Amino acid sequence: MKNLPISSIQSSKKTGKLLLILSLLLVGSVLLNLCFGAAVISPRTTLLVLLGRETGTTAAHIILLARLPRTFGCVLAGMALAAAGVLLQNVLLNPMASPSVIGVNAGAGLAVALSSALAASSIPALGSSFCAFLGALAAVLLVLFISERNGASRMTLILAGVAVSSILNAGTDAVITFVPDAINGYTGFRIGGLENLSMGRLLPAAAIIGTAFLLAVSMCNELEILSLGTETAQSLGLSAKTVRLFFLSLAAALSGASVSFAGSLGFIGLIVPHIMRRIAGNDCRTLLLSSALGGALFLSLCDLLSRMLFAPFELPVGITLSFLGGPFFLWLLFRQKGGRTHD
Repeated sequence: MKNLPISSIQSSKKTGKLLLILSLLLVGSVLLNLCFGAAVISPRTTLLVLLGRETGTTAAHIILLARLPRTFGCVLAGMALAAAGVLLQNVLLNPMASPSVIGVNAGAGLAVALSSALAASSIPALGSSFCAFLGALAAVLLVLFISERNGASRMTLILAGVAVSSILNAGTDAVITFVPDAINGYTGFRIGGLENLSMGRLLPAAAIIGTAFLLAVSMCNELEILSLGTETAQSLGLSAKTVRLFFLSLAAALSGASVSFAGSLGFIGLIVPHIMRRIAGNDCRTLLLSSALGGALFLSLCDLLSRMLFAPFELPVGITLSFLGGPFFLWLLFRQKGGRTHD
């Protein structure tokens, strides 16, 4: 058996070290989210509750019924949106593509609103996640169709996404106007937030996100080839259109499942992949794994900041993300206009 090149061994060690650091930071952020809030609970008590050694107390009820589902939702949504951002940027060959920018979140939101308005009673969590997936996929395919009909330039894709997002958000507003009870807590849904979650509501979305993410990781070689461009991918024997549709479906599943419980959280799929690309490089598997961990870490810290900044009042985490993501998007837009692309 031939020895691996030294550069490959060093690269593997670097990747392993990065993923380990991100994992440890994520564990730390999860613990902080469980400990801090309107009521501060000590790390020791938190660990005892999680291990099942302290039950029936006020601290146990706060952690198990309120903070644990919310923190789990942070991890799921952050992981899903960041991974969806990686897929969209590589498949569409556009560093500014993300679920919130090109209309994916808006499509998922409209689908959830329609399904809730048309259902005779509240639809199951799994049905909501599936409807969100269909809406997200329809939105991304519509944006892709419009941009390809007009030259498929990077700027055309973004402008098409902005236009489609505006139309879909208007559709959601119209549904809520005619059926006010279609989405409970609509303001929080539109802004994006993680309040009042339960494990029962999160588990169907977790199954979809986990499945889609594992499929994406298992096909990173195809994603690597597709990111070289359609002509190059086809010359290497890859069915570019079929594989592109498959990865777009995975991105829609990831973002749609997230929207079904967290609402329209913006900019995670834009910010995190860019940060991780600078740290981890362009290898698709490393970028996907590190972005998933980084997205979970980023959203959990943003949620903690939103809860603690104006305590005892809570700021919806979607507002915090918009304050952070808006300037980042403008910087990236000016950078692209200057002719520079992502590394």
